[in-house]
Amino acid sequence: MNKGKFITFEGIDGAGKSTHIAFVSELLRARDIDVVMTREPGGTTLGEKLREILLHERMHLETEALLMFAARREHIAQIIEPALAAGKWVISDRFTDASFAYQGGGRKLPIEKLEALEAWVHPHLQPDLTLLFDVPLEVARARLDAAREPDKFEQEKAEFFAATRAAYLGRARQFPERFRIIDSTKSIPDIQNQLKELLVSI
Repeated sequence: MNKGKFITFEGIDGAGKSTHIAFVSELLRARDIDVVMTREPGGTTLGEKLREILLHERMHLETEALLMFAARREHIAQIIEPALAAGKWVISDRFTDASFAYQGGGRKLPIEKLEALEAWVHPHLQPDLTLLFDVPLEVARARLDAAREPDKFEQEKAEFFAATRAAYLGRARQFPERFRIIDSTKSIPDIQNQLKELLVSI
């Protein structure tokens, strides 16, 4: 059986990525592909418990990063690797690029610490395709203001999100072979057409 594919969705809060995850899943299922949809932090029973803590409890920066990677290690072991080995395609709402963007860019954790955690937790696993949904800060902010009660990340100031967005764009420049940037200010039909084109070649 062929190994499955691993697709991740990334972007700052309010970028609109979550709107398109179900659409991509349905496109793939229409091609008779077995799809597993998951998210980070979360994805497993333990991961979902850690998600609640990470999104709502204040903690030391390094504790936050370590818990993110602890949840990720469980996620990889319990969900991602078994699904890929079975030939399924995994679609994850965030993965390690989010740690480099949020904890590295937004929170200013030294990148070498994140690189060490990445090398420890998943040295041989990277997404086949990373879709980075990018929007100006003011657009993301307006979307968040119209949404649910914000978590601790969504409550951060504009400077935090500017640094997080810059870190995401830096990752896209660093790994152009797997990143595709989606202009999330476009209409939903325009974005969906772009996603269709991107998925044809994977």
